[in-house]
Amino acid sequence: MQPRHMILSFGLIAGLATSACTSPTSPSANMGPRTQNGAAIGAIAGGLFGATRKGDGKLGKAAVGAVIGAAIGGAIGQQLDKQAGDLRQAIDNDDVKIVNTGNELIVTMPQDILFATDSVQISQALRGDLAALSRNLMQYPNSVVEVRGHTDNVGNADYNLSLSRNRAAAVASVLSANGVPSWRIQTIGYGEDQPIASNLDAYGRQQNRRVEIVIRPTQS
Repeated sequence: MQPRHMILSFGLIAGLATSACTSPTSPSANMGPRTQNGAAIGAIAGGLFGATRKGDGKLGKAAVGAVIGAAIGGAIGQQLDKQAGDLRQAIDNDDVKIVNTGNELIVTMPQDILFATDSVQISQALRGDLAALSRNLMQYPNSVVEVRGHTDNVGNADYNLSLSRNRAAAVASVLSANGVPSWRIQTIGYGEDQPIASNLDAYGRQQNRRVEIVIRPTQS
């Protein structure tokens, strides 16, 4: 594609993405903000795909791609809205955070309520919440799950990395034991490499000690 055509196509795609999410006569006018984000992301991705297809009518293909992408992205956003609502109701634990980014759900469980210090043994109190999460994942089967372990920076970095991996694996094993197929679950330990707060005080370190369960929809 020539640069000028690329600029024109991107402008058209952006316009379609905006109008798809804001037009009062469009079904998307009733979307939640996360659903709208999903539709916009899908529109841009679909439009870029259409715009790069070979042949005549590149702008037309970009428009068609944007419309299709918006529909797919909007459907994913709506599914995540519903799944997040069901999950909040099922878990009902203020210590567990559930965030819908528009294209994935991130369920964050502080390690201090999941595990005793230096342990990979999951507390009985949180097993019920993980069982509720497992049931939710079975209710919404068209997704894959990434379990991420994180620590603060206290102690040896290699030890923290190993601890984060083992804790992620422990959470994944509970999900599997409650019926979630193992092929849907991936585990990864980041150790102290991805803090979300300062490690200079106790409160920040507490925020950094966490397990994140990332739920990503897949096409059925």
